[in-house]
Amino acid sequence: MVGDTGEPGQAPRRDRSGHRSVAHEDDVRIEAWAASREHCLAEAVVAMVECFADVSGVRPTGVDRIRLAEGSDDDLLAALLDEILYRLEAYGEVPVDVEADEAEGGLDVRLAVAGLADVRVTGELPTDVGWDDLRLSPGPYGWSCAVTVDG
Repeated sequence: MVGDTGEPGQAPRRDRSGHRSVAHEDDVRIEAWAASREHCLAEAVVAMVECFADVSGVRPTGVDRIRLAEGSDDDLLAALLDEILYRLEAYGEVPVDVEADEAEGGLDVRLAVAGLADVRVTGELPTDVGWDDLRLSPGPYGWSCAVTVDG
């Protein structure tokens, strides 16, 4: 599962995972970090959800599985967040927990979901993942990513 949220100015450390978001004009800039690519992707999903909903204490009503084909790291980040937005719009599903695992030829993601009506909406629902300045990459302290989500 995913880790702690970051405080402003907190630098990623090898033994920590987390995320933070920063208001960015009409959008939200999400940053996430973790020891592995898969955990970093999971942190990015949680960060995006926290931009519009409080899911603390919400029990999932279902489990969804997503299989993403292997691509570039940036493509995986965009594809995963786009899939979350699609499920939000098409089915009214909000992830309350997420796990991602490397799989042969791609990425397996497990989402524990609840209905949008079951969570406290705290902000504007996101509509799109921006490709400008999108990145997912390894570094000296594990993996980190950043992406802008349009509101």
